[in-house]
Amino acid sequence: MARHNLRTVIGFEVGRTLSKRRFWITTLLVPIGIGVVMALVILGNLSAASTSDAQSDAAITFTYSDASGYVDPAVATSMGGTLVTDDAAAIADVKSGAEKAHFVYPADPSAAAVQVYGVDKGLFGNGEYDGVATQLLIVSAEDQIGDPALAALARGDITVTATTYADGEKAAGFMGVIPPLIYVAGFFLVFTLLSNQMLTSTLEEKENRVTEMILTTLNPTTLITGKIISLFIVGFTQVLVFLAPVLIAYIFFRDSLNIPEFDLSALTFDPAQMIVGALLAIGGFALFTGTLVAIGAVMPTAKDAGSLSAVLIILLVMPLYALSSIVSTPHSFVVQVFTYFPYSAPLTAMLRNAFGTLNGWEAAVVIVELFLLSAVVLQLAVRLFRYGSIQYTSRVSLKTVFARSRVDVDVAPSR
Repeated sequence: MARHNLRTVIGFEVGRTLSKRRFWITTLLVPIGIGVVMALVILGNLSAASTSDAQSDAAITFTYSDASGYVDPAVATSMGGTLVTDDAAAIADVKSGAEKAHFVYPADPSAAAVQVYGVDKGLFGNGEYDGVATQLLIVSAEDQIGDPALAALARGDITVTATTYADGEKAAGFMGVIPPLIYVAGFFLVFTLLSNQMLTSTLEEKENRVTEMILTTLNPTTLITGKIISLFIVGFTQVLVFLAPVLIAYIFFRDSLNIPEFDLSALTFDPAQMIVGALLAIGGFALFTGTLVAIGAVMPTAKDAGSLSAVLIILLVMPLYALSSIVSTPHSFVVQVFTYFPYSAPLTAMLRNAFGTLNGWEAAVVIVELFLLSAVVLQLAVRLFRYGSIQYTSRVSLKTVFARSRVDVDVAPSR
C-alpha cells in the first residue's frame, strides 16, 4: 500500500508540474534565450568578419606618400594607389572631394602611425581606409620577404599543440575539465529554476487548506519522499530540455549557423570524475530540495518562506565568488571551509572535482556528508510537515515540534 501511495504521489506531482504552461514557459526560456544570444553573436561575428574582409579587400582610388620605402609601387598601383610627393596638396584634394583618400607612410611605420585622410563614409564605412592602408603595407612587406612561409611566421600565423604529462601519463588538460563541469552547469540551472517549486511543494497544500484530507490517506514520510523524487524527475526533464536544442543545432544546423566543428573525440571522460560528479550533484540536490521542503513546512505562506530560501541560494552561489581560489589554491582555508560546509559543499566540490584538485578521500567525505545530511533533513521535513501542515496563520515553532515529538515517544509505549 505504501509503495502504491508513493507511486501515486510521484505520478500526481510530476503530472501536475509537467502539465502547467508556466513550467514549460520557464523551462524553455533558458534554451530559447541561449539560442537567441548565440544566433545574434554568430550573426554579429559573420557581419564583422565580412565587413573586415570587405574593408581589407576594398578597391578604392587613393594617393599616398612613402617615407619608409617599404611600400611596393607595383602593389600600390594594383590596389588603385598613386604615389605623390606633396602631402599638403593631396590632403587638400581629399578635403575638396577630388580624391577619396590619401595615406602618409612615415619613415618607421612600426614606431609612428600611418596617417589616413579620407572622404567621410560614416562611422563604420571609414574603417575601409584603415583596411586598405594596412593591407598595402602588409602585402608590400610579404613581397619583400619573398618566402610565403617566412611571411606567415612574421605575421605570427603559427599553430602550437601542447602535450603535458602528470605522473607519467598524458594529462587531459582542458578537454578533461569540460565533462565534469556539465554537472556544475546542470545543478546550478536546475536548482535556480526549481527552487521556487521546491519551496512551494508543501505550501500549496497548506494554502489550499487540503492538508488534513491528504494526511488521512497518506503517511507524511511517503508524501514528502514522493515530492522530493518528483522534483528529481522534473529536474532531469529540464536538463534534457536544455540539452536538446543545443545538440539539434550542432548536429543539423552547424553549417548554416557557421558553428565551428568541435572534436568531441578530444573530450576526456574520466570514469572516477564522472561518478564523483554525479554523486555530488545528486547529494547536493537532495540536500537543498529537502531543506526547501522543510522551510515550506515551517512557513504559513510562500511570501514568508522567501526570505529563508534567499539565504539558501546565497549559500549555494557563494563559492562562485571564490572561484579563482578554488582553481588556483584549492587547499587554502577558505576553499576548505566551502568544501566541507554542507550548503556550499556541492558546488565547491564539483568545481574541484572538474579541475582535478579533489582527492579521493575528500570526495568520499563530502559525498557521505551530503547523503547523511539529506536523510536527516528529510526526516526533519517530515516531522515539520506532520506538526506544521495544519498551522495556516503563523510560523511553526521548532521548539514546539520537538517537544511534541518527545511527548509522542513517551506516550507511545503506554498505548
